[in-house]
Amino acid sequence: MKLFFINNDGGGFADTIEVSDGTSIAELFEQRVPHGKPADYLIRVNRQPVAAGQALRDGDRVSVTPTKIEGA
Repeated sequence: MKLFFINNDGGGFADTIEVSDGTSIAELFEQRVPHGKPADYLIRVNRQPVAAGQALRDGDRVSVTPTKIEGA
């Protein structure tokens, strides 16, 4: 399935990505932000905060934004 993934960590980027059906937000975070801890990020799906176990659906918009910015 396809998702629109926005990573606001560091330089940031946004792109359409493909993930397996049934992927949870926690699994996606682990794959895409392996160096981070979920507690240090605001993670939203379709502009709404979500639980870690929520399964993603085709067409979802996922954004990952750090709550603490280094050097700021």
